[in-house]
Amino acid sequence: MGQEEISRIRVGNAAVGIVGLKEALEQTALNGSDRPDHEIEAELLGRLSKRNYVPGSAREEYGKAFLKEFKKSRGIACEQGAAGLEIKVLGAGCAQCNKLEKELIEAMAEMDVAADVEHITDIKAIGGYGVMGTPALIINGDVKCVGKVPPRNTLKKWLMEGQNK
Repeated sequence: MGQEEISRIRVGNAAVGIVGLKEALEQTALNGSDRPDHEIEAELLGRLSKRNYVPGSAREEYGKAFLKEFKKSRGIACEQGAAGLEIKVLGAGCAQCNKLEKELIEAMAEMDVAADVEHITDIKAIGGYGVMGTPALIINGDVKCVGKVPPRNTLKKWLMEGQNK
């Protein structure tokens, strides 16, 4: 029996692992992406609650998070969460990719900036972002650099810009 795929998403202020998210997003899309948000949210909650624990008190937050992931997967604009910055470091785990993540976190610490940082190492997932090299840095959906580790001052500038959007 193979391992089930676990996707990490932000639910409220917490990063949560969700089993079968990609499959649920694909199945929900087959029923139409043009339906009202509340219908899509309800369908995703129903599908994902079967394989994941969704606390009753946080059901609404999970529903919003699932809907946001659905919209992102379909290329539909969605509002940014309260956390503000959503950062993705793309790279298979080589020295340069790890250096980019380290520099980014140090820049965030110097600026006292909070963000959802995810280091994506899966080659197929990286390909889904349309970048042609690694390491790559994405801040709030905007590709900031590909194939290099920018200077810390540049990272700080991008973090500041991301906060102001």
